Order: sequence, then structure tokens, then C-alpha cells
Amino acid sequence: MHSSFWSPLVGTLKPYVPGEQPRMAGLVKLNTNENPYPPSPRVLAAIHAASLSGLERYPDPESIELRRAIAAHHGLQWAEVFVGNGSDEVLAHAFLAFFQQGGAPLLMPDITYSFYAVYCDLYGIPVQKVPLREGLRLEVGDLVAKGTPTAGVVVANPNAPTGIGLPLADVQQLLRLHPDRVVLVDEAYVDFGAQSAVSLIEQYPNLLVVHTLSKSRSLAGLRVGVAMGQRHLIDALERVKNSFNSYPLDKLAQAGAQAAYEDQAYFDQTRQAVMHSREGLALQLEDLGFEVLPSQTNFLFVRHPAHDAGVLAAGLRERAVLVRHFRLPRIEQYLRITVGTPDQCLALIEALRPLLSV
Repeated sequence: MHSSFWSPLVGTLKPYVPGEQPRMAGLVKLNTNENPYPPSPRVLAAIHAASLSGLERYPDPESIELRRAIAAHHGLQWAEVFVGNGSDEVLAHAFLAFFQQGGAPLLMPDITYSFYAVYCDLYGIPVQKVPLREGLRLEVGDLVAKGTPTAGVVVANPNAPTGIGLPLADVQQLLRLHPDRVVLVDEAYVDFGAQSAVSLIEQYPNLLVVHTLSKSRSLAGLRVGVAMGQRHLIDALERVKNSFNSYPLDKLAQAGAQAAYEDQAYFDQTRQAVMHSREGLALQLEDLGFEVLPSQTNFLFVRHPAHDAGVLAAGLRERAVLVRHFRLPRIEQYLRITVGTPDQCLALIEALRPLLSV
């Protein structure tokens, strides 16, 4: 009844549905690709120090010191870096800044991060989805709209939820196929073994690379996202941000994120630990009969030829283990399993054994 107060657009939206964030204690939580390790102690110290004074004042609206730290890490200029309240907000600004191109469609794989299509609905951007090929692999040469203009291209690399990464040469091919439109490469999971396109930024004025601190830097609770590209792209993002929220990152988030970039040793230690656990978990799942897609992320995308994925997900939940099951075409028989600590991975395997013996 009260929906009569809504604007016409709101009723047509199909919002993104995030993974479950349970309030029950004791669960082995492997459903939302969070890092199983806590953030760097230097992050916690920086947040504490920042909390002791200055919270009565607005934070730096430009996040200059954080952008300098990110730029130094990647070999860029600080003006080639944009930061926002989580990479989802950064992506939202990018879709508004670059992909509203007079009704031309945005190209994306048919199986990818589902928030992309949500943004397109929100901003009225037509979508052209390109089917992944056998083995759920992306052929970048398929991401073209022959004879018609496009709004641009968005790809997750490595892809989510499949976990499969593209080599840098494929990203370059994509950039050359669309020289007059922005190619957005969402590298949320790149630190777990894939090749980053950041090294291509100086060469390609149409490349925007998006990162998050939620995965490899263990800061999903802090909400910090990053975009990197040539200055004209960053200027566009700044214009959108300052037309929406001039202060997206609070003082504590800026301080903690900066410390995360400055602790390279901890970053390398924890991401290597995740990758090591991933390889071991993949072998264990294969021993149990699962088909495991090759992963360059902190999760595995798997299916069992003899067991329904939905039944397995429900059975695991009854045994206090959460994994992600997508009831979507082509992937309804897959489970996405976050790589946890060695103990969490062991708990998953032990919970699966009785389910597979039925």
C-alpha cells in the first residue's frame, strides 16, 4: 500500500542480495569471501591513534594521505587514485560516470559479479551479456557488439564467482577492442595469484582498475575501495563523488587503510597463507569427487556430479558450515567456498564426508 509513495523506478529494482551474515556464534563462515585472518596489527594501532582526537571535525574529503600510500604501493601518482566507501560504491560511481552513453549497452559476461546488473537497472544502462564458454571461461574476443556502439565493458578479473583469472595479454586485447570506451577491470581478488592490470594504466587512457581492501587486506568491516586510472578518469569519479557525498571515508577508515598499505610484510604473509590453504583444499575436495575450477582467488567454485548443490549447502548449514549457493542459470549446481584457515578447511571437509556418503 505505502509503495504508492515510491518513485516509479524503485518498484522495478531487483536489489543485490549479499551473502548471509549470521548472528549465531560458532559457525564456520565460508560464504562471503572474507579473509580468515585479522588485519595487520599496525592497522588496529592506526585506527586507535586516529580515534583519540579530531573526530569532532570532518575527515579529509580528498583522502590525500591514503591516496599517496596507495599510489606509492602501485607506482602511480596520487592523482591517479580514487577512494570510496567500499569498492561497491566506487563501482557505482564508475557506472554513473562512464557507462551512461545514450542507450548503448554495457558489455559484461553472463556469469559475473551480480551487482553490475543491479547498477545498470538503477542507472538505466542497457546490458549485453556475453556467455562464458566451456569450463566457464571468458573469451575476451566475444566481448564486442559488432556493428553497434557500446557503453563500455566491465569484467571481474579474476572472475566472480568462478575464480578464473585472465592473463594480462587478454586484458590488453580487450582495451584495444574498445579504444573509445572505458574498460573497467574489477580486481577484487587479484592479490591471490592473478595478474593486475595496474601496470597498463599509463599506456591505456580507457582503463579503470578497481580494488578493495575487503579481501586480501582483511578489512571487509572498514569499507574502503579504490579505483586507479589516468587523471581524466579519476577527475570524472571525483565529480560524481562530490555530487553525492563529499566525505565518503571517515577518519578511522583513512588511517586504517593507509596502515594496511604500509605493512607489506603482513599483507604478503596472510595472502600467501590463503593461497597455500586454497591449493590444499582444492586437492581434498577433488579427492571427495568434486570438480574444482582453477582459482586465483580466495575461494573455490566446485560441483559434485552425484550430489545436488542446494542439498549440500543445506546439509553443511545444519552442520554449522556456511557456503554460498547461487540459484542461477548455468551455475545452480556449483558451490562457492571461501578459503578459511586450515582448521576451518578441515571442518568443511569433515562436514562434507557424511553428506557425500548418502
